[in-house]
Amino acid sequence: MAETKRDYYEVLGVGKNATEDELKHAYRQLAKKYHPDTNQGNPEAEAKFKEASEAYAILSDPEKRRQYDTYGHAAFDGTGGSGFGGFDFNSMNMDDIFGDIFGDLFGGGRSSSRQSYNGPMKGANMRAAVRVTFEEAVFGCEKELELTSKQLCTTCGGNGAKPGTKPETCPKCGGSGQVTYTQQSLFGMVRNVTACPDCGGTGKIVKDKCPNCRGNGFTRVRKKIKVPVPAGINDGQSIRVRGEGDLGTNGGERGDLLVEVAVSSHPTFKRQDVNIYSTVPISFTTAALGGEVVIKTVDGDVAYDVKPGTQTDTKIRLKGKGVPYVRNNDLRGDHFVTLVVKVPERLSKEQKEALKKFQEAMGEEPKAEKKKHIFG
Repeated sequence: MAETKRDYYEVLGVGKNATEDELKHAYRQLAKKYHPDTNQGNPEAEAKFKEASEAYAILSDPEKRRQYDTYGHAAFDGTGGSGFGGFDFNSMNMDDIFGDIFGDLFGGGRSSSRQSYNGPMKGANMRAAVRVTFEEAVFGCEKELELTSKQLCTTCGGNGAKPGTKPETCPKCGGSGQVTYTQQSLFGMVRNVTACPDCGGTGKIVKDKCPNCRGNGFTRVRKKIKVPVPAGINDGQSIRVRGEGDLGTNGGERGDLLVEVAVSSHPTFKRQDVNIYSTVPISFTTAALGGEVVIKTVDGDVAYDVKPGTQTDTKIRLKGKGVPYVRNNDLRGDHFVTLVVKVPERLSKEQKEALKKFQEAMGEEPKAEKKKHIFG
C-alpha cells in the first residue's frame, strides 16, 4: 500500500490562509534545519528537506496552490515524478525557490540576476556615545563630539585613480559587479550570483592608484559634530543623526550616526519613565502641627504646606514637575515626594521635659527610668 502524503500546509506548519511571506519564512526555517549539507548521513533529514521543498514549490506558485486547494495531491498525480511522490522538481525554477536559502547556508549571493552589486549603496551607520547630566536629559541640550569620518578624496574625487588616469572596466565581471557560478545540489545544478571578487562589486579596476588615498577613494579626517539631545531622553536611548555615518559607495548616500546617551545619576532625584521621585525629611513638630517645607524639583524650589498630623512615608504628587515626553515636550510627567518624619536623636533637658508633658497630656504613662544596680 502506498504511503499517504502529508498535507502541504501541515508540512510547512502554516494555516491554509498563510500569506506568501509566511510560507517563505516557514520554508526557510525547515530548509536550514534539514538541509543535507548540514545533516550529512541523515536520511531522515534529507527526506524532510525534500518534503518541505515539494510543499513550498507547490504553495508558493499561485496557480499550483489553487489546484492543490481544489483537488489536493490528486492535482499532481501522473506528472512524471523525479523520485518523490510524483512531483517533478525539474519543472520548477530552482533559482527562485532555493537561491536565498543557499545564500544563507553557504555564504553566497542570492540566486537572482536582478540583484545589482555596483549600484548606489548607502553607507554603514556609525556609533558613538555621549554622557549627559540628569538635568540635561530632562530639559535637553547640545553636545559636541569629535569623530573620525570618511571623506571623499579631494585628489581623485573618490574614484581611487591617480590624477590623469581613470578606473577601467573589470574584465572578470564585465563591469556588472557580479559573477555567476553553479553549485551541485540534490535537485541538480543551482545557479548563484555573488559580488565579483576582483573588483569587490564595483565593476571597476584601479591600476594606477591615487597617491593620496591609495586607491580607496576616501580619506579619514577628524571632524566635530554637534548632537542635539532632545528633552526627556532616557538612559540607554539613542539619537540618530542623519547623514553623519560612513560614506556610501557608487554615489550612495551616507549612513547615519547613532549616539547612545548615558545619563548620570542624581544625588536627590530618581527617575522612572517620565516621573521623578525624591524623599524629603520633615520635623516631628511640622508633621504634628503642620507647616511649610521647601521641596527641591528640577524646576527649582517649591513651597508645600504640610497638613497637621502627617504621618511618615506620606506621598504627595507635584503635577507636571516631572520629565517632558520626548515626542511632545508640552506634556510632562509628575514629581512624587515621600515625606519622612525625622525623629531627633539628641534632646536637651528642656526638650525632654516638654515631651514628657506632651506625653502626659496625651494620657500616656511616662516610661519608668531604669534603676542602676551595683554589683559588689
